[in-house]
Amino acid sequence: MKSKYENMKIIYNRSKIGWYWAPLFVSCWFLLFYLVVIPSFHRMPQLKTLEDERQQPGQFIGERAENTLLRLSKIGPKVVGSAANEQVAIQFLLSEIGDIIDEARTDLYDIEKDVQVASGNYLLWSMVNVYQSIQNVVVKLSPKNATSEAALLINSHFDSVPGSSGAGDAGMMCVIMLEVLRVITKYETPLTYSVVFLFNGAEENPLQGSHAFITQHPWAQNVKAVINLDSAGSGGREILFQSGPDHPWLMKYYGKNIVHPFASTIGEELFQNGFVPSETDYRVFRDYGHIPGLDMAQTLNGYVYHTKYDRFNLIPRRTYQLTGENILALVKALANAEELENPSKYAEGHMIFFDMMGWFFVYYPETTGIIINITVCVLVCVTIVLYIWMMSSSTGMFRRRIWAKFGILAALQVAGVALGIGLVISIALFLDAVNLPMSWFSQNWMLFGLYFCPMIFGMGIVPAIYFSRTKEHGLPLGYGIQLLMHSHCLILTIITAIMVSYSIRSAFVIMLCIGFYTLSVLLNLVTKAHKTNFLWLIPHCICQVLPFMFYTYCCYAFYVVFVPMQGRECNTNPEILMGFFTALMVLLFAPFLVPLFCLFRKSKTIISMFGVCTIVFIIFAATPIAFPYAEKTAPQRFFAVHTARTFHNGDAASTVSHRDSGYFVLPVDRRPHTVDDILFENTNFTKSERIDCDSELMCGFPIYSSRWLNAVDNSYFVPGPEPNREYIPTLTILDKSSKSDTNIKFDLEISGPDHTSIFILPLNDSKLVDWSFIKDPLDANVTPPYYVYWSYALDPKPLQFSLEFEHDDPNWSGGTFKIALMGHRIHDDMYITEDFREFLATFPPWAHVSSWLGSYNSWQL
Repeated sequence: MKSKYENMKIIYNRSKIGWYWAPLFVSCWFLLFYLVVIPSFHRMPQLKTLEDERQQPGQFIGERAENTLLRLSKIGPKVVGSAANEQVAIQFLLSEIGDIIDEARTDLYDIEKDVQVASGNYLLWSMVNVYQSIQNVVVKLSPKNATSEAALLINSHFDSVPGSSGAGDAGMMCVIMLEVLRVITKYETPLTYSVVFLFNGAEENPLQGSHAFITQHPWAQNVKAVINLDSAGSGGREILFQSGPDHPWLMKYYGKNIVHPFASTIGEELFQNGFVPSETDYRVFRDYGHIPGLDMAQTLNGYVYHTKYDRFNLIPRRTYQLTGENILALVKALANAEELENPSKYAEGHMIFFDMMGWFFVYYPETTGIIINITVCVLVCVTIVLYIWMMSSSTGMFRRRIWAKFGILAALQVAGVALGIGLVISIALFLDAVNLPMSWFSQNWMLFGLYFCPMIFGMGIVPAIYFSRTKEHGLPLGYGIQLLMHSHCLILTIITAIMVSYSIRSAFVIMLCIGFYTLSVLLNLVTKAHKTNFLWLIPHCICQVLPFMFYTYCCYAFYVVFVPMQGRECNTNPEILMGFFTALMVLLFAPFLVPLFCLFRKSKTIISMFGVCTIVFIIFAATPIAFPYAEKTAPQRFFAVHTARTFHNGDAASTVSHRDSGYFVLPVDRRPHTVDDILFENTNFTKSERIDCDSELMCGFPIYSSRWLNAVDNSYFVPGPEPNREYIPTLTILDKSSKSDTNIKFDLEISGPDHTSIFILPLNDSKLVDWSFIKDPLDANVTPPYYVYWSYALDPKPLQFSLEFEHDDPNWSGGTFKIALMGHRIHDDMYITEDFREFLATFPPWAHVSSWLGSYNSWQL
């Protein structure tokens, strides 16, 4: 007579689905991604034309903004200090603003405009940022008979980096602001508070224009909130990646009024924790103006960001309409928000927010999020216990035996996840070690084979082997797979609880994963479908559709934003970032799909195909198939500075110890040696030895900005003919005095080009105790050398400053400090010599080289 358990084995047969259905199963999810997720990400509204305005007045007209940007971008590169930026662009904006004022409802609004000219200095990162006579164009729109002086600030910048017209970054945002100003002033738009439009003339310098406005302009004292607009690409949907801080009311207005939402707490926490190699004016408004705000940026096609390829014709036309409608709605809402009168009253707490594929926007307070997260975690635990209780009743097995099986499967799931992550990290380290990183840079499909496949293989092969070896004993296969997924759900629940305990708002991402899975389990329990061989798959797969779309949408958005960014990041291994994030996404959208492979016959073979795919893609990474760069569409970035170098022995009038010239080359990304064979084997150019690194500040290289500091180790110097020396900065000692035996003061003057880097290094145990600039670096004991970045726009007046040093021993000997001046002429291409042009022509077509003239001069005083 057969036992009850043996009878159950007959009832719950272990039949499997034919292996040939597995490709169809996988294809369905791929089609969902390509036919729903990707189109949703790129969905934008139809461009409104001037004809549409005649039919429906008062709406944002994308065609007019597009026409305005065409004229603005034709000015060309607008670098601080150049005539294009300080004269032509300023006059263009004033002309456009004048036309808007001529059409404005002056019976409803008071409109003032101003050109601010300002100078100042402040600490940015570890660099003292000194600016002189930079310009901003400012417009203030106030409702007639306003009873409050509170104002909303809208900011973007019209200056650009050298060699770029700045169409996307951020000329487009400027024309959006102009059209928003026109729409509001031309029609009867109720406003409670004033709106200040700041057209920032020195953002790329960096962030000087915003500092000048918020610390010096008289209108700034009434600004209560800011909408900052910037770009890290060329059009597309603008992402809201920072809000507040601590002002949740801003997110409420965003959520209620935004027309085309694209925002996530994930992006905000990534940016605030340094994963994005950029800064925006939002930081200045927050830190120096102490005002809350919304920080928004376009990110599509980040490959052209800060290159000559950032052109008008690359911006999708519908971008104007999408961004314009969003900004117009936000400005109207915030300019009537009662919280704007005194935002400090509402400065408490954070918001959790995300958009669902651009279809709708979800936002709620952090405290509500904590309640939701904890509730879902408790529900998961109760559901799993209830499931195992009912399983015991259905199968006749002792509950302790089921719990033991659950523990085994949980251990297997942990082992599978660990194997997948281990494979991903190993591949990331291997590719970087053999100098093959970034094979996915222009070929994004490489990410699938390099990181998705090994993660899926690791998660799937361990349980597949286990289930293939337990055919004759244990639970029916369907129950075993469900227990396996329960174990993963429990692991994610524990992670969610940990994230909540550390106040990580992005915990909502995992909460959604376990929440939808728990919903499918409850549906199966209610319908008793979990007792069948395959019927339970219907509610299970249906409940995975929305999470799959949401997580693949987040994943796709991450790649759109972060893959191009790796082209300007050399210090960290980009494979680790891509691999780790991919593994994380697989753990969210695939953990309740991968175990289903075990339901198919030949499951080990099916899952092993992902491992084979990984090997094939690793081979691809070593071949020209996966070469990272492409001309115009995905260029490799370099800086090249034609440099004259002079090293002095002593004071400013002393003899020269060494003088040379050549080309300083700074690779920007993680794969700096791709041009070596072309530059140094097929030409007569050779790299010079780095012999100056021991004796000279910054190895004797002409550093342009603080972002270059981290890339010095990958840079090199190529000897060459001398450039034009007329622009080289000069150092003059105005005075040298001492008020005691242990201190000495130098009064210095520097004149030269409109962009100059200054490095100061105390020598022989002396200490810099005071200087003319902001004292923060000295008070914070910043490790020398001290870095001062000086630039000017209108007024070329020499920079005068003092340095005071102190020494413990009154018997000083040797030099007191070393100073290096690095001048840069980053506009006016007519100064570039034919020799330099020939050198630049040797770079391969996939390389984008930002080039100009520079110099390096050092003294020991």
